[in-house]
Amino acid sequence: MEPTAQVTDVIAAVPHDLSPWAMFINAHIVVQVVMVGLALASIATWTVGVAKTIELRRARRRVADLIVVLSESRTLAEAASCVGDAGGVECALIKAAMDEARLSAGASCVGLKDRIATRLDRIEAAAGRRMAMGTGILATIGSTSPFVGLFGTVWGIMNSFIGIARTHTTNLAVVAPGIAEALLATALGLVAAIPAVIVYNVFTRSIGAYRAQLGDASAAVLRLVSRDFDRRVLPFQEAAE
Repeated sequence: MEPTAQVTDVIAAVPHDLSPWAMFINAHIVVQVVMVGLALASIATWTVGVAKTIELRRARRRVADLIVVLSESRTLAEAASCVGDAGGVECALIKAAMDEARLSAGASCVGLKDRIATRLDRIEAAAGRRMAMGTGILATIGSTSPFVGLFGTVWGIMNSFIGIARTHTTNLAVVAPGIAEALLATALGLVAAIPAVIVYNVFTRSIGAYRAQLGDASAAVLRLVSRDFDRRVLPFQEAAE
């Protein structure tokens, strides 16, 4: 068979459908695995994004409502009765202050506010850690997806060059499909990485704002404690008398 006829046969065997799905189907198995992994990473990004958005909005709304209750309450007991047994970090702040006041019954009042502040600080830290759970995967996807896509591209281009060596032709019609399939992996890597980085940065700012809200709520609780102390209506003061 003459070289020209061989090249013609190779060109005829090259797939003419260069849609993304067709390129995925015709890609090397390694490149296909890379593409599937990147697609799953992209799905994980949007799943975490939607779930965390809902969770953050609800949490920030509850803390905002708590701050309103604390600002309108005259005593810590009144704030506790308004909040009730709803649960969550907003109730934990008030409960921690009241528990520390009860545990300090009969003891000196020196250091009471510091002990309550320590409890509130630990509750804030724990709430911030819980809210940040799941966001680490966004940072991982954002930082590694471009390199994973690049690996798929390098593997695909390597196979394209192997095909060139086997067919003994550099005809663009023969080379282009393989390179296009390889570059698709890089494109998917960017599609997975860019939203992950954006969503991670948005959540970092939102979680910071949430922790600032918790700080405002803790400050409001401490104001009620100080107010109750001056009025001598704290549990430990009643026991001491």
